[in-house]
Amino acid sequence: MTEGRIPGADRTRKIPRFLLAATGSGNGKTMLTCGLLTAFRERGLKLAAFKCGPDYIDPMFHESVLGVPSGNLDSFFTDRETLCYLLAKGAEGAELSMIEGVMGYFDGLGGVSGQAGTSEVAAWTESPVVLIVNCRGMSRSVVPLIKGFLDYEEQKQIRGVILNQISPMLYPALKALIERELPIHVYGYVPVLGEELFESRHLGLKRPEETRELKKRLLELAKILEETVELSGLLALAESAPSVRGRKPALSSISGKVRVAVARDEAFDFCYKENLELLEELGAELLFFSPLGDGQVPKEADGLLLLGGYPELRARELSENVSMRESVKSVIEGGLPCLAECGGFLYLNRTLEDEEGREWPMADVFPGKAFRTPKLSRFGYVTLTAEEESLLGKAGSKFPAHEFHYWDCTDNGTAFLAEKPTGKRSWRCMKNCGNLLAGFPHFYYYGNVEAARQFLLACKSYQEGKKEE
Repeated sequence: MTEGRIPGADRTRKIPRFLLAATGSGNGKTMLTCGLLTAFRERGLKLAAFKCGPDYIDPMFHESVLGVPSGNLDSFFTDRETLCYLLAKGAEGAELSMIEGVMGYFDGLGGVSGQAGTSEVAAWTESPVVLIVNCRGMSRSVVPLIKGFLDYEEQKQIRGVILNQISPMLYPALKALIERELPIHVYGYVPVLGEELFESRHLGLKRPEETRELKKRLLELAKILEETVELSGLLALAESAPSVRGRKPALSSISGKVRVAVARDEAFDFCYKENLELLEELGAELLFFSPLGDGQVPKEADGLLLLGGYPELRARELSENVSMRESVKSVIEGGLPCLAECGGFLYLNRTLEDEEGREWPMADVFPGKAFRTPKLSRFGYVTLTAEEESLLGKAGSKFPAHEFHYWDCTDNGTAFLAEKPTGKRSWRCMKNCGNLLAGFPHFYYYGNVEAARQFLLACKSYQEGKKEE
């Protein structure tokens, strides 16, 4: 690849799609999304899935358990044109795309705004919405509940509902009542299930490999939904969605190729797929390796990405892999450009506390100690402003980011100023050591594509320095 400008380009496509939303968290969005994806997959459809918001685990379920390609759509990280471009890009070749909402339909920034919420993604993409309504402990009261959602929404994207946790005996009468009194179609119901399909922990759900017999249980759920949900009706709704027009951001590729080692295993597996794809488009060749199982960072690497994840759950194994810890420290101290996010940042400290409170030696790049806290620390969206030049660009550069961590560190750095998008809360963060930038914030590269390019340019400089030696 020669260095050059990849111009922005409009992409208008007909994408059969619908968005699954809910009245609040814990009402069955992920369960029903996975169940419906399984049911449609069993019908032989080519599928694509998306998750609203900064979530890693739900897309992992979509991809690793269901075999359905999945990505993120986040209206805090990107503008409308870019978000619609990413929808069109991710839906390439799919006969049906399903978008899973986040939290309650109208919940957004700070709990008092619809910005960066499910309803904004629905409006930006003009996707028909199916609202999941948990009927546990309710019958006729569900009518004014649905009416309130319909009346409150200005864009009028809500086109249907699915009733969750309702008796099959009650459903026909309640469906008739809702459709008689409200301008909405009821696409079916989910009966009260005998056991929990998913268990919660940390962020969203347990990871796929930790959930027993998940595929079998999803197939059982899909069989139930074949009987209780109007799948053909949902397909017709998806076909009614208007074409999506997005615009690809203008990109400047680097000259040649640089090789970026990416930590990817059971301890480090939180990464936006779009980030990796963008790096490749800009000129990176990705070399995946395991800090748990491999002996060293790939020797041919020109850069290093230490992803987020759950290193605290594998602290002993990470600590006992002494050769990898020494390799990571050695290559960073030798000048290899490195970005470390959240879990990757924890790994670079001198010690990491596991869930039982035991301390384990880590890579010792930083002298800090990483420790557990009783609740989420500095949770949510932030806007980062660089206080000094770093791998991602000049001082003054701004980046949308997100934090989600129960662990903290004795020294989180001061290179960036993090500001909450609502309210007045702010704090210093990020350790900047020239060739190393590390901290708790997670970056979404499409939120600042030039930052991704700046990282690869640093990798290119390192590569050229190696050739001169």
